[in-house]
Amino acid sequence: MTFSLDGLRRWPDVEAPDLVAADAADRLLLDESASARSAAADGELTVIGDGYGALTLSAAAAGATGIRVHQDPLTGERALAANAKRFGLQESFRSLPLRTELVSGARVVLVRLPRSLDALHDIAGLIAASAAPDVVVFAGGRVKHMTPAMNDVLRASFDRVDVSHARQKSRVLVARGPRGGAEPHPRAEAHEGLVVRAFGGVFAGTGIDIGTRFLLDHLPPVASGPGDVVDLACGSGVIAVSLALRDPSLRVVACDQSAAAVASAVATAAANGVADRVEVVRDDMLGARGDGTARFIALNPPFHSGAAVHEGIAPRMFAEAARVLRPGGELWTVWNSALRYRSVLERTVGPTRQVARNAKFTVTASTRRA
Repeated sequence: MTFSLDGLRRWPDVEAPDLVAADAADRLLLDESASARSAAADGELTVIGDGYGALTLSAAAAGATGIRVHQDPLTGERALAANAKRFGLQESFRSLPLRTELVSGARVVLVRLPRSLDALHDIAGLIAASAAPDVVVFAGGRVKHMTPAMNDVLRASFDRVDVSHARQKSRVLVARGPRGGAEPHPRAEAHEGLVVRAFGGVFAGTGIDIGTRFLLDHLPPVASGPGDVVDLACGSGVIAVSLALRDPSLRVVACDQSAAAVASAVATAAANGVADRVEVVRDDMLGARGDGTARFIALNPPFHSGAAVHEGIAPRMFAEAARVLRPGGELWTVWNSALRYRSVLERTVGPTRQVARNAKFTVTASTRRA
C-alpha cells in the first residue's frame, strides 16, 4: 500500500471525526526538514513526540532507515506500530526511551513540541548532550500551543534558534549548535510528608493538583486483602504512594500509559520508601490486567487526548475499571462537577454514591455489580 498521511489512524487511541492522526504542524515539520533528512545517513534521524506516526512514517516512505523514535504515550507507540504494519514500513524504525541511545550521534531530530516547558527542557538537554555536534533540531507545533518561552528553553541548550514562517496556524523552531545538556532527571518537591518526584511533562509536575488532593482527602482506609488495589492514570504516583504510606501492609499497582509518568511514579515510590510495595506499570488503561482481579481502584481521569479535549476518554476508563473490578469492588473517582459523570458511572460500573463535592469537584464511589 502506498503511504499517505490521510491513511493514518489514531487507533488504539480515541478516534472521532474531530480528532486527526496528522495535522498541519506535522506537514510543516516534514517540509521544513526535507533537505536535512535527505542528507542524513542510516540511523542519523531521530523523531520525538510523533503523535501517530506522521513524521516517522513519512520519513521512512521517503527513504530514511534506522529511525529512532520516542513517544511518551503508549497509545502513540501502538498506533505507530499499527500504521507502520499497514504500510509495510515496520522495519524502518525502533522505539526507545528518552535516554542517550535515542539521540546518540543523531544529525537530524524532529520534535513535536510538548506543551510543558519542563518536558521541552528534558528533550533539548538530552539532544544537546548526546547528538552529533552538527545536529539540526526541527521542533514544530500549532501556534496556539506555542509560547516565546519555548525559544528560550531551546536557546539554553543551543547556540542558534531560528523561527519559520507560520503556515496553517503552525510554526517550526530550528535549533543548531548544541552545548551542555544532560539526560533527563526528575525534579522533587516535598508536600507534608510526601515527596513527589516528576520528569518533565507529567500532569501537575512535582505538585499535587487540587482534584487529586480532594480525592485523597476522602479516600477510605484500604486494608490488605484479596484482589488488586489500583491507582489508574497514576501520573507521578501520588495516590498510589499515599495509600501505601497509610498502611504498611498494603501493596498498590500504579499504572499510566505515559512513559514519563511511569518513570516519575517509580521515582516517587522510591523517594518515599515504598518502592517494594508499589508496582508501577505502563499500560493502556488496564489492558494488561485480567477481568475481576481488582477490589479497589482510584481514578482522577484525564480529559485530554494529546492537545485535544475530548469527553470520550473518561467513559472508556470507567468501562475498563468495571471490567477489572471484582463484584462488590469499588471505583473511587474525582471529576470536574460540570462533566456530570455520575449517570455514566451508574450505567457502566454500578450503584454510585456522592462522597464529597465542592465548588469544582465531585468525588464518587461506584460499586461493581455482581
